[in-house]
Order: sequence, then structure tokens, then C-alpha cells
Amino acid sequence: MNREQIIQLISNKMRLIRLEKNYSQDKMADIMGISKKTLIQIEKGRTLSSWTNVIAVCALFRDSEILQSVLGDEPLEIIETIAHNGIERPIDKSMGGRVWWKEIEIKGDYRLQQNIISQHYRILDGKNYRWYSSLEYEEASIRLYELAQDEIADSKRRT
Repeated sequence: MNREQIIQLISNKMRLIRLEKNYSQDKMADIMGISKKTLIQIEKGRTLSSWTNVIAVCALFRDSEILQSVLGDEPLEIIETIAHNGIERPIDKSMGGRVWWKEIEIKGDYRLQQNIISQHYRILDGKNYRWYSSLEYEEASIRLYELAQDEIADSKRRT
């Protein structure tokens, strides 16, 4: 997925997300910081949402079943991965990928998973903290190997 695809996807689901929350167009527009007229144009497919509005929807409605059905369990992770062209730092703890993720590879205490909806990759440690996210398998696989090698080196230093 890329930025344009996400914008199209979220724009097409905006009405359903609003209805899922039982919000009027006035309330939804107010929450998003856009005019009702703009929201109506997006909902009718006459215009696309802006990237900024897509980020706002993913942040404010991240628990939406509609949103999760198209982006997986962590909509903001997808947005951050696309915006930064990958994530290379340990971030918040995950649930371990029991529902939205499939295991691709395990090296040491790290495992590479792929989201079954968005198809992006992430690396989790043994405590389910995310260390890396990418849209590219090769980059994620290389980073998995590097993290496993760092783990081996750290364990040798401690002994």
C-alpha cells in the first residue's frame, strides 16, 4: 500500500466509519476539523480526503471495525510506516499478532510477521514489542537478521 491507496481506501469508507459511530455529518465534520460540505463531497465520492484527514481518521477512529477491516488491527502503524517509509525503533507493545498477523520467520527472540490485510511487515521481540515496520519484505528480513545478530553479540558480551 502507498499513500494514494490509503487515501482512496479511507475516503471510500468515511461514511461507513461515521455511521458505525452513529455520528451525524455535522458531528463527524466537527471532530475531523473539516466543513460539513467537504465531508459530504468525500462521502459521495466527489473528492478524496486529504492525507491529513486520513491520519486524523486513523487516529480518532482506530478502534473502528470498518477501519480495522481494511487496515488491520493497528491503523496508525500503517500510516506511520507509510509516512516514514518504515519504522526502525522499538515502539508500543502489541498483542503479539494473534488475529491480523501471520508468522513469516523467527530468528532468536525476534519474529517477522506480515499483516494479512495491509500486507506490511513488522518485527516483534519475545515480549511483543514492535521493533520495526516496513512495506518491503527484503528490508524487514535483513533487519530481522541484524536484530538477531545484535542479540547474539549482546549475550556474548554479558558472559
